[in-house]
Amino acid sequence: MSTADLLSIEPLELKFPFELRKQISCALQLSNKTDNYVAFKVKTTNPKKYCVRPNTGVVLPRSTCDVIVTMQAQKEAPPDMQCRDKFLLQSVKVNDGASAKDITAEMFNKEAGHVVEECKLRVVYVSPPQPPSPVREGSEEGSPPRASASDNGHANAAEFAAAAKHSLRALKLKINLLR
Repeated sequence: MSTADLLSIEPLELKFPFELRKQISCALQLSNKTDNYVAFKVKTTNPKKYCVRPNTGVVLPRSTCDVIVTMQAQKEAPPDMQCRDKFLLQSVKVNDGASAKDITAEMFNKEAGHVVEECKLRVVYVSPPQPPSPVREGSEEGSPPRASASDNGHANAAEFAAAAKHSLRALKLKINLLR
């Protein structure tokens, strides 16, 4: 959470479960910690890749506002699943009763003497969760699965390690196919 005076922002890292050819959204929550109306504006280093709704707005005193950041479907995975995209959230006090239609670019101009708070947000790609296999390994179709220590719904360490290794292999295969 940010420690700015006007808005607290949660989270400070936009985490996208990266999947090829799939549009993915992430939510930001802006909380106005003041008794003032606060206008905000969201900018990004890569505007063609992301859609931000709303990208400007006013957060009422002691209220919250949800902002949805949507990453457009990507045709290829970035090297090492690293992302250098960043977002800048600017906020400024505005007159009581102000609304989104009252927001102008000039409000966020520091050179004009406006006190503008800025918060930088990083973008992080995370591997999407892998769905469980419908047929357990080692079981034959038509016969009941063998009982194991994980039948209580919790995977044991060996099963978790095997699933992680399988997911990593699948991801590397996808990346190699795209090269």
